[in-house]
Amino acid sequence: MRIRIILLTLFSAFLLQSCLKDRMLYTYTIARPVYEEKSVVYANIRSNAPQQVEHPGKIYLYGNYIFLSEVDKGVHIIDNSNPTSPVRKAFINIPGNLDIAVKGNTLYADLYTDMVVVDITDPLAARFVRYIPNVFPYRYTGYGFTSDSSRVIVDWIRKDTTVNHSDFLEYYKADMMVFASSSSGASTQNGGVRSPMGVAGSMARMSIVGDFMYCVNTFNLLSFQLDQPTDPQKTATNNVGWNIETIYPFRNKLFIGSSNGMFIYDITNPAVPVRESQFSHARACDPVITDGAYAYVTLRDGTACTGTANQLDVVDVSNMSSPFLLKTYAMTNPHGLTKSGNYLFICDGRDGIKIYDASLPGNLSLKKHITGINTYDAIAWNDNLLVVADEGLFQYNINNPESPVLRSKISVNK
Repeated sequence: MRIRIILLTLFSAFLLQSCLKDRMLYTYTIARPVYEEKSVVYANIRSNAPQQVEHPGKIYLYGNYIFLSEVDKGVHIIDNSNPTSPVRKAFINIPGNLDIAVKGNTLYADLYTDMVVVDITDPLAARFVRYIPNVFPYRYTGYGFTSDSSRVIVDWIRKDTTVNHSDFLEYYKADMMVFASSSSGASTQNGGVRSPMGVAGSMARMSIVGDFMYCVNTFNLLSFQLDQPTDPQKTATNNVGWNIETIYPFRNKLFIGSSNGMFIYDITNPAVPVRESQFSHARACDPVITDGAYAYVTLRDGTACTGTANQLDVVDVSNMSSPFLLKTYAMTNPHGLTKSGNYLFICDGRDGIKIYDASLPGNLSLKKHITGINTYDAIAWNDNLLVVADEGLFQYNINNPESPVLRSKISVNK
């Protein structure tokens, strides 16, 4: 997956010869976790001074604010009253954060395996309210290493170390990580860019529909009632399958993406979702969105999902109980996607943004290709397209989707 959770880089492995004997030396980046007591971490879940964006992750739009995850670090609060000049207003420190959701004056975010509840009545004076344990119990920091259950990993100390191959096991201890690979990280209104309801990107694992929040982890769909937003109450746990990744709500349905298929759950009774149908596809990581008639599913390789497909599947869901594949389109390495009217916007990884006329889903027509950025996820709202990329947060005016105009960019701090 693109997420940079403790991503490891093997800097070199080489054979050196000396005049006396051959020796095999390896240079590794070894990282040791920096722990902090949970009480200290919770006390610092508040609005701190704004920080530079370094590793942008998932995005959530609510009102005139953008909430942008800084992977494994916390959440940037960005005032987007003027999309041509967004302002970073504050940063909430939440170690291990990947996902965000907002309802009214309450923000929900993951802190490694747990979920934290934050009061954002004043987004610039946010305060920690409570945590809910083990909402994401299968969250690992990588390669079998798990965090201390009584403390929180808040940082990593990295050091390049060269050792003899025969001595390597003496260096590889249980409290360190050895880095071996790397990666980089609906309807509209007139006037302004204000979303009366929260809008998440397609890579989200958390979604809010009315007075309920739905979360997916590796195996399960969890339902929480939000009658009291600062005190979520779990109402159901559904075992969905294996390697469940994303969730996308549409009316009284939930579309759930996994590494080998798309699931549709009915939430007519919002407290107890019921599986309605399933569409299977080749094994690959799988964000999904829908307009009610068709679902658009991107599949990509080069991730922990171990798939080899790089494609867009268009699935006919006009009969939700019996979805079927309409057509497959080849892609480079697609990630998130979004749709506005008849236009489909696909974040095709290192191949940038592709904008399609989707008025005929069985015959998509590429209308614009923006290159030069490594894209991750996007939200189209009110003629505004927000795009998260390795290079930063971009906003485009899409009043004419076939000729998008760059409004602003918050660049990453390199």
